[in-house]
Amino acid sequence: MVSKPALETSTGTESADRVADVLIAFAQSDRALGVSEIARTLDLSKAVVHRILQSLASRSIVQPVAGESTYSLGPAAIGLGTKAWSQLDVRSIAAPVLRALRANTRETATLSVLVGHRRVYLDQYESPQEVKMVVEIGPQYALHSGASSRAILAFLPDRFAQEAFQELRSSSPDADETRFRARLAEIRTNGYATSTNERNTGAASIAAPFFDAAGHVLGSVSSSGPAFRYSSSADDEHIVHAGQVVAAAQSITSILEARAAR
Repeated sequence: MVSKPALETSTGTESADRVADVLIAFAQSDRALGVSEIARTLDLSKAVVHRILQSLASRSIVQPVAGESTYSLGPAAIGLGTKAWSQLDVRSIAAPVLRALRANTRETATLSVLVGHRRVYLDQYESPQEVKMVVEIGPQYALHSGASSRAILAFLPDRFAQEAFQELRSSSPDADETRFRARLAEIRTNGYATSTNERNTGAASIAAPFFDAAGHVLGSVSSSGPAFRYSSSADDEHIVHAGQVVAAAQSITSILEARAAR
């Protein structure tokens, strides 16, 4: 009689391990995954993988990809990712950097992070000026529009750009893919992205990406405010402003690299 609970505990632990391994497989992949691939990678039977995916899908942790026999992370997983970011110390790491950026530019400084296939504002330090831009912390934003989003998208694998453009085209049928990709290439060259009157009428932003020790883009830092205070890209004032944003993002990257090296 005493061996049965031990057996159940062992079986339960093994099942939990399998679920965890499947979730990690999705977290480490840059594309959707199918039952056969997961089963082969984890050395599990297809039946076991299928049951795990069905269970995860019922809770919106994963979701089937339309028209394919594959799965991607679902909205519940994105919510978990947002919560995880809020508990990591990247926010505290970035805090003094954001405060310094606000002091230098007198505009609102924000911190965004990549969660799944979306961007989320994690923190902000508001401009001391009467007319200013204020963002909402928590909501998810698409990667195709806005400087903070494109600064991240430009450094992600190409499938993210493909997906983002298809999403953009669904709301803007006249969107030009050549121009869209040219803007991403320009961001990679310059090291920062700009936007004016995109998500908010009358608002402008300059954003730059930050990375982990392995060179993976994690998020972006931005300086945002009313468009009338943001000069054109040809002006010296814009170049200085953009340089301050890039320097802030690089500072966060350097801190993360130093911590990883400990």
